[in-house]
Formats: sequence, C-alpha cells, structure tokens
Amino acid sequence: MASPRPRPARSGIWSGRAQVSLPSRATTPVRELLTRVAVALGLLLLLTLIVYIDRDAYGDHTGGDGVDFIDALYYATVTMTTTGYGDITPVPPHARLINVFVVTPIRIAFLVLLVGTTVEVLANQGRRALRDSRWRRKMRNHTVVIGYGTTGQSATAALLRGSVPPERILVIDADAQAVAAANRHGLAAFGGDATSRELLHRAELPKAKEVIVTVGRDDTAILATLTVRQLNRGAHLVVAVRDSLNLPLVRQSGADAVVTSSDAVGRLMGLSSLSPELGEVIEDLLSAGEGLEVVQRLVTRDEEGRHPDELEGEKVLAIVRNRTLRRYYELGTETLRTGDEVVVVRKAAGAPRSPRVE
Repeated sequence: MASPRPRPARSGIWSGRAQVSLPSRATTPVRELLTRVAVALGLLLLLTLIVYIDRDAYGDHTGGDGVDFIDALYYATVTMTTTGYGDITPVPPHARLINVFVVTPIRIAFLVLLVGTTVEVLANQGRRALRDSRWRRKMRNHTVVIGYGTTGQSATAALLRGSVPPERILVIDADAQAVAAANRHGLAAFGGDATSRELLHRAELPKAKEVIVTVGRDDTAILATLTVRQLNRGAHLVVAVRDSLNLPLVRQSGADAVVTSSDAVGRLMGLSSLSPELGEVIEDLLSAGEGLEVVQRLVTRDEEGRHPDELEGEKVLAIVRNRTLRRYYELGTETLRTGDEVVVVRKAAGAPRSPRVE
C-alpha cells in the first residue's frame, strides 16, 4: 500500500520527508565555509611567496622585465587552478624541483579542498538521510515528548533523573529554537507539526512506549492526543492542558493521564498561602535532587513477604499490583509480592544528610 503523501508543516520548518535532528557539535555552515576560504587563500599566498622569493629562476616569455609580485601572484593563480598558460615558467633545475615537490602538492591540496567542499555540499543531505534511517531502525520502546517548552523540558528532566537514557527520548516541536535546545540537551528531535501523521510515523511513534504531550494550546493537545492514539493504542499517554474544562475531552480522546497545569499551580499557591509548611512540603516533593522525592519502583527480592511499613528509609504511599493502584489505607495486612511496584516517599539522592545529634 502506498504511503500517504507528506504535507508541509504549518510552521514551515520541514517539508517532504522529515528527518531527525540529532545532537551534534558541528560548526555552522558559514563558519565552515569561511574556514575553507581562508585555507584556500593561505595556499595561494604561500605559493605566491615561493615564486616571488625565487623569482630570478622564472622566465617571462611575454618579454617583461623579470617576474615581480604581481607576476608571482598571477603564476600562483593559474597554477593552482591548473590553467597553465605557459607564459611564466621555471627555468633552472632547482626551480623545476620546487614545482615538483612543493608547488604540485599545494595544487593538489587546493583541488582536494575545492572538490571536497563541493562533494560535502552535495552529500550532506544523503548523509543526513543515512543517519536518519539508522536512527529510526534502533528506536523501539522509546519516549516521545511532544512540545519542548517549559513544561516539556521539566518533564524531560524528570525522565532523565528517573534513569531514562537520553538516547531513548525523542522531542517533537514546531519551534526551531526548541529543537535546537533539545539537541543541546543531548536529545534527538523533529521539527514540525505534532498533529501530522507523516511526522509522527517518521518519529517512530507507533513503536513508542511512552508519549508526553505538553503543547501550549488545549485544542492542539486534543488533536495531538487523537492522532497519537490512532497510531499507537498501547503507549502510555500523558497530556498537559491549561483549562480543567477540557480534561474530560482529553480523556475521551485517549489520554491515560491528564495534568491540569493551571489548576496544579493554583492549588500549590493556595496551599502555600493557607499553610506555608504544607506548601513547602509539596514544593519539596516536586523539586529534584533535594529534600524529599516520590518514586515508583519494583519490589526487590529481599522485600518480598514484608509489610510495606517495614521498608527502611521509605514510606509507602501505594502499591501497583496487576496494573491496579492500591493506596496505603487499602492494603490492610497484605505483604509485598513478586512483580509489585511501590510508590514511596524517600530522601532525595542528592539531599544533604541530617546532622547527627550527640
């Protein structure tokens, strides 16, 4: 069956078959071009100086009074470009040897530089397509973050702190600056419309394990959710919306979890106003690398058969058993089993130790 024709993104960032933008430390095209021009001019100047210093060994068949600097520059130019009019030629044997062992390598180096620049320009798109194909073959069970604004970057940072390797995270954003920021953070990224089925296919979204939608508009989030769920029915889909009125619609569109950003911020502000200590604890839980943290992890072999209250250094908030969430007050006397996951509160790994009381 023929693949659907690609449609251009509204933002104009990509056209045709979109290719992944991988992290790179390559210089800008302008800087690379200026560097090569400087090298070519340096070779031309070097050859001119060689001829000018040994100008008495060159003959001018046009009948001029010897070879001056202009003649040396002229000879260097026609020699490097392999034109060779023959009006100025080396006469003594040492001058001819200099042309063989010095001038000829310079000429070859200039040609290699010229041809290399041309070939690189022509092959750059092909090389990028090859990298894109190689990357797509390796992407399985990865996480796709749609929208790399403030919320998307915070969500990605949480994934990285949760031991998700950066090569298993892919960013999609219509803003070229957001794509560049993702690359600077060591992440692969696509620039384009996140509601485009063609772009999502290129991002291997049907093979993704997790999808996070953090676009700035609720209507775009709903459309992106519908498109994602059509392409991948098994991925865990988390969507951020601004207006709580859109929460039921996003859930009906296929989201597994919906976060209302404005309501969450408002509740935190209200708690901080009514009870500063409670607000501080909630903010501590949301912060990374200090104070308290909330994590979900598998039960270890040593913890099997133990009651959740017996875990050292952690407070169990809930247990996930057979994909069912059971809160701590619903557990009773049940013990931990193989395959259970626990949601715990514990001291963050980067938090300073409490001082000992003597």
